[in-house]
Amino acid sequence: MPGIGSDNSCFFVAVPIFLWPYFWPKLAPVFQSAMNAFKTFGLFKTFSCLSDKAIHSVTQGERLRAMPNTVKPLIAGNWKMNGLGDALSEVQAVVEAISGENAPNCDILLCPPVTLLARAGVLGTDSPLATGGQNCHVAQKGAHTGDISATMIADAGATFVIVGHSERRSGHGETDGLVRAKARAALDADLTPIICVGETQAERMDALAITVVEHQLDGSVPQLEESEQIVVAYEPVWAIGTGEVPTTSDIVRMHSSIRDWLVSKRGLAGETTRVLYGGSMKPDNAAEILALPNVNGGLIGGASLKADDFLAIANAA
Repeated sequence: MPGIGSDNSCFFVAVPIFLWPYFWPKLAPVFQSAMNAFKTFGLFKTFSCLSDKAIHSVTQGERLRAMPNTVKPLIAGNWKMNGLGDALSEVQAVVEAISGENAPNCDILLCPPVTLLARAGVLGTDSPLATGGQNCHVAQKGAHTGDISATMIADAGATFVIVGHSERRSGHGETDGLVRAKARAALDADLTPIICVGETQAERMDALAITVVEHQLDGSVPQLEESEQIVVAYEPVWAIGTGEVPTTSDIVRMHSSIRDWLVSKRGLAGETTRVLYGGSMKPDNAAEILALPNVNGGLIGGASLKADDFLAIANAA
């Protein structure tokens, strides 16, 4: 897989001390190399050998900050097109588990199919369980046969809605602009949109993952008032339902980039916006992933269909 050190291209950087505060956020890895060289050889020179693709990622603002996870995690289950009435027993099991003394230290959200949404909400009455929709229309009402509006989802008792999932983007041709309009419709209906972004395997192999995701964020996140909240879910398309998972360093790198983007657009509000990881998160890898910097929870697919598996992930948060 292409990455740092994948070719022999090098560049040399010499920056006057008075410009360090400006360049530091983007060139921190270079200066770290300089400090190591200084300690080893007693010479003050700054250098680094990076591949062209690594240079590109640095210029995109990727800083790999080890920001502690001070935001309460959100563990969200996306049931997709699964579940009939008898699946409500799984919802009941989740409600009972999170209502006891040993409840997970995180917020719990289930997004069942719309046919179960209101009934799941009733089961969760007076419990910490939140419910959400999996998609919404940009309009609040009208002649849109087969669609459901954000206001209808809210009327069913939900407080969240997923927008821009890769299965909607690829299977239904949803563009960034459409996702942006759906997110705005959700906010106007007092729902919190979970805005999904993620790259394909080909885009990652071409070292375009961060560029693609930043472009999706630019196009998919609406203009926000200071009080409005969103959730961003990073789901690498190639990892959804495949059992494949990015390396922990890849997850840290992407989530740090998303955090940088959020802070650049929202300031302090961007520091506390939840950034979820999704893509083959399971009970056996959840603890490792959820402990990474800037990972504030997970958007769980198949593992959310069974209460035991879903709760195991929640307990790892």
